[in-house]
Amino acid sequence: MFVDRHEELAFLNRLLTRKQPGPAQMLLLYGRRRVGKTELLKHWCQQSGVEYTYWAADKEPAALQRRSFMATMLEMPEEQASAFDSWPALWRWLAPRLAERPDKQILVLDELSYASASDPALLSALQHAWDHHLQESNVILVLCGSQVTTMEAIMQHQSPLFGRFTGQWHLQPLPFSSLREFFPDWPAEERVALYGVVGGIPAYLRWLDKDLNLVDNIRQVILEPGNIFLAEPELLLHDELRDLSTYQAILRAISKGHHTLKMISDDCLIGSSGLTFHLNKLQELRLVERRLPVTLTTAQQRKSKQGRYHLSDPFFRFYFRFLFPHLSKLMSPEETTAHIKNELRAFVGLSFEKLAQQWVVAQARAGELPFAPEAVGSHWSRRVQVDVVAINHQSKEILLGECKWGEGKVKRQVVRELIEQKGPKVRQELRGGDDWSFHYAVFARSGFTEAAAAELSAREGLVVDLPALDEVLSV
Repeated sequence: MFVDRHEELAFLNRLLTRKQPGPAQMLLLYGRRRVGKTELLKHWCQQSGVEYTYWAADKEPAALQRRSFMATMLEMPEEQASAFDSWPALWRWLAPRLAERPDKQILVLDELSYASASDPALLSALQHAWDHHLQESNVILVLCGSQVTTMEAIMQHQSPLFGRFTGQWHLQPLPFSSLREFFPDWPAEERVALYGVVGGIPAYLRWLDKDLNLVDNIRQVILEPGNIFLAEPELLLHDELRDLSTYQAILRAISKGHHTLKMISDDCLIGSSGLTFHLNKLQELRLVERRLPVTLTTAQQRKSKQGRYHLSDPFFRFYFRFLFPHLSKLMSPEETTAHIKNELRAFVGLSFEKLAQQWVVAQARAGELPFAPEAVGSHWSRRVQVDVVAINHQSKEILLGECKWGEGKVKRQVVRELIEQKGPKVRQELRGGDDWSFHYAVFARSGFTEAAAAELSAREGLVVDLPALDEVLSV
């Protein structure tokens, strides 16, 4: 089942018709493991109408990789293919033959980081092949890989391939809207909870059972002994890192709600300098992100010490919050499920805030907000915290939003607290706060009482219940 990826496919299809800098194109496509790179590239190749060759490197010696590659190129059994003595020798033989072909062709080299790690000479050989043969040919060369830092290093100035790429794409997880295709019979609140647990990673969504609800999936699929879900985070970390215990301790601390350097340091018993090094590495891998209040100006952000660290990947957040602590304990799947079920509503509430922010972004792009925001995020300080904030520093307009994932309807008091208490406190923290125009929104899982809806409407605020949010995010 191939889902979504309309924007990515449009980009890839444009490569086939580009005439600048020439017919030949070199693309770097990368992203975390399981995000769907291989599925995307194979789907594109198959529907392109262009002759293509797809090869993926394995973690094996370079000679075996070269033999596997040539067997794929020549469509023969591996034992009959030449291994060549080196990557330069291989490309000296292959590149002129590829360049001679009159018709357009796609060549995908997947898991390139494995091949370059086995023999760094591969990148220099590719550079020579491109410069002397392929850049004037009809070849669309796609280099793909999962080790994000390694793939990004290929674009750096010190890389042999620097300046050769004509396109690059960092593949992201699927959007919330895609969950409808995987779980067409699930209600919106169940899909929101699911998005909070596994996010938009296609492989994770396929591993689950659409005929079970979320809690039953947690019990019968995720917690099933030997299930890949239980091993997945460690496999991903092993692929990129050493000293896993230290990184696991940091990820666990953040998952428990420790978001500042001091709180993480105190929980992990790691000094600030060592902690900063490890956090920087986790940020490079897109596993951790440092967030700042969106209300800060660019100059304020450069100096701010208000940064908070959060886990970027929903399943990592779920795993280290609920599963990792129990792996070494003799808890039954039933006991673990009961514990998760008791705390799942609060856990999903944080994901609901992110979806509310995505709703604001979508409405801004559609021109449905009272102003055009420059940025969307959240705000916090010692005095006040706001779940959803959209801001335009130039026009001095701001939208404050409150999120409620509880089972009861939002009451009028929630609206009044947002407008009459949080609003004035945020105003005091903005530069020239008296000159700012304020707008308000409340996002609710279970809807609003009549009094709450009337109060918000009277203040020209946005009333956003779950069906309204789901409709906008499902477009």
